[in-house]
Amino acid sequence: MTRTVIHRLAFACALAFPLSTLAQTGTVRGFVYEEATGEPSIFTPVGLRGATTMGAQTDVNGYFSISKVPPGRYTLRVVYLGFDTLAMEVDVKADQIVSEKLYLKKSSVEMKAVVISAEKREATNTVRVGITKLTPKQIERMPAVGGQADLAQYMQVVPGVVFTGDQGGQLYIRGGSPIQNMVLMDGMVLYNPFHSIGLFSVFDNDIIRNADIYTGGFNAEYGGRISSVMDITTRDGNKQRLSGKVGASTFAAKALLEGPLKRQKKPGDGSSSFLLNFKHSYLDQTSKNLYEGIVDSTGLPFKFTDFYGKVSLNAANGSKVNFFGFNFTDGVKYRGISDLSWTNWGAGTNFVLVPSGSAVLIDGVFALSNYEITMTESGLPPRTSGINSFNGGLNFKYFIGDNEARYGFEVSGVKTKFNYFNSLGYELTQNKVSTELAGYFNYRLKVGDWVFDPGIRAHYYATPSVFSPEPRLGMKWNITESFRFKGAAGRYSQNLIASNSDRDVVNLFYGFLTAPEDIPSTITTKDGEVRDVKDPIQRANHYIAGFEVDLRSDLTLNLEGYYKDFRLVTNVNRNKIYNDTPEFADKPEELKKDFVVETGNAYGADMLLKYEKNGLYVWAVYSLNFVNRFDGQQEYSPIWDRRHNVNLVASYTFGKFDSWKASARWNYGSGFPFTQTQGMFEQVTFPDGVGTDIIDQNGQMRLIYGDLNKGRLPAYHRLDLGLTKTWKLDEHQRVQVDLSVSNAYDRQNIFYYDRIRNKRVDQLPLLPSIGFSYTF
Repeated sequence: MTRTVIHRLAFACALAFPLSTLAQTGTVRGFVYEEATGEPSIFTPVGLRGATTMGAQTDVNGYFSISKVPPGRYTLRVVYLGFDTLAMEVDVKADQIVSEKLYLKKSSVEMKAVVISAEKREATNTVRVGITKLTPKQIERMPAVGGQADLAQYMQVVPGVVFTGDQGGQLYIRGGSPIQNMVLMDGMVLYNPFHSIGLFSVFDNDIIRNADIYTGGFNAEYGGRISSVMDITTRDGNKQRLSGKVGASTFAAKALLEGPLKRQKKPGDGSSSFLLNFKHSYLDQTSKNLYEGIVDSTGLPFKFTDFYGKVSLNAANGSKVNFFGFNFTDGVKYRGISDLSWTNWGAGTNFVLVPSGSAVLIDGVFALSNYEITMTESGLPPRTSGINSFNGGLNFKYFIGDNEARYGFEVSGVKTKFNYFNSLGYELTQNKVSTELAGYFNYRLKVGDWVFDPGIRAHYYATPSVFSPEPRLGMKWNITESFRFKGAAGRYSQNLIASNSDRDVVNLFYGFLTAPEDIPSTITTKDGEVRDVKDPIQRANHYIAGFEVDLRSDLTLNLEGYYKDFRLVTNVNRNKIYNDTPEFADKPEELKKDFVVETGNAYGADMLLKYEKNGLYVWAVYSLNFVNRFDGQQEYSPIWDRRHNVNLVASYTFGKFDSWKASARWNYGSGFPFTQTQGMFEQVTFPDGVGTDIIDQNGQMRLIYGDLNKGRLPAYHRLDLGLTKTWKLDEHQRVQVDLSVSNAYDRQNIFYYDRIRNKRVDQLPLLPSIGFSYTF
């Protein structure tokens, strides 16, 4: 019996591992690493020269594959900015795979033309619709607000991203709300990646290897969200020596320690490494003294603590397995109005497998996480929410010349706990378990000047028993070497909804619900069409088209127009005043259901102009956005419908060994929608019924609201400045000082208006900061 099982498993694996074609060609594959640390060298061009010239680019794991190579002797060559040129001879034989591990040595010689040619190769061979790739080096070009560079600060200048402010800020991406954005860290799903002070994320810049931001039109390998994806990959840790970094600023302190558990005895051997990172904010304490006279006596009410750890085991052939875990906490107290705190912890493992007899690359992940949030408001019972989840996946990647096949399987499950009281005193609770299964297939095909990337995703939501087929398509036409047209379209779905409402003015409480059942039976579109609501799954269609133009070798223009059709969106019903019981059978559903269903769309255009030469980096973004929703009764603009958004970023390195860096960022955003106050009245509760003496009663102040979100807040704009000085003590040690000023001209940007107290609350004022770090 055991032998039969093994035979069946072997047969299944043979089906999963596509074999090389039987044509008389071979394959050259392998990994490229940085010799000093053992970290993968990502997005690095690898060339093969001989009877023919071929090439590839490494992925986020440093992996490359050059297939359909005619037999013969070739020179495998890597030429990359900041490293010595690497060349080695390889013999390619028919129907055989040559595997190599390449190690790049740092060099002081710069070859910027080579970097440009590498970027040009990626631009012409991949679709690249709605995607921004970020590395720590790019993130550090922003002013280090708070004395520390952070992904949250760079995310605010990504095309298509709208940021609601410095305090409690959330990111809204091309018309989608935060719950509609998938966030992954090493393949694990995260549910709240940003701290209450909008300057910091849970991802410390020193642990990031790469961040891929998809603002729409993403292909079939991603699913379960209807707006965008943020995919973060962390470093494995230094495999050569013990190293680290300690730093402190006026906002927070942090520490990083990494090194080998088992060193390589010689290049190409197996190894193991670890990485530990800790970050803690003490702004709630230091702001009372350091910013006396700038902020009020209560200081800035933010605090957070982040811990992340990782162990990486690496085999001699490039295969590896990682084990990682984290604990993130956050808290904020808004002057006695509300207290909010959340905790997110998790652990998981991911791996990369390089089968010796196949040209396929396999990777997978399995992870567990837990998120808990509590919010206490004056005069209201606490809101609480929690989500326990797991997710796992197995992915296969196979190269066929310039073409690439990707396919895989995913499984995930969540358990949500939620308790909430609306302003009318009605309670909403939910405790539910939901499971999702999915499979996908993508095939990137290059035909002449065209690149096609079709895909299909099959997503099954087990709890509501809904199957969702989701076709996706990306394409690019290389009209000339410097002018390219691109487009993408796809269908998307998700089960998870946020416990806050898209109508909230300030979204502080960020809880989760899944598979809601108490929803209306029909949905009415803006044109009057009435559709049956057969299931609670939210759905959207994306359509994106644009151009890439290389104006010069150092100046590029990217222009994209988009349309997102939100076919069904579920929200918490803030207008519920009746229980959904037979007693109120004659009442309209919008007054007794726990949730409302809406339709809507988001459309606009994003323009990015990027310049980089001789130490000067300029990033200029303009976004035009239109977002609307229709709830069957009225059309309204959600609170993130910002019509115009401008971001200008400039960074310049200068001085001996480029030891100085000056940076600036200016942001302008037109006003957000809000609901105006028409009046106030005193509400008497009549505790003794008709016998109540109203003369002796003290009623509660109540508001009369105007039409939903028909007003507009004042425009937001802010200038941040930064200056960095680095002293290099030796090959490994350096000291760095970061000076920054946030909101340099002290613009009074509104946060929210306290209607009851008749008081305006603004975003952060002018805040200077200084940060110090020591790297060893």
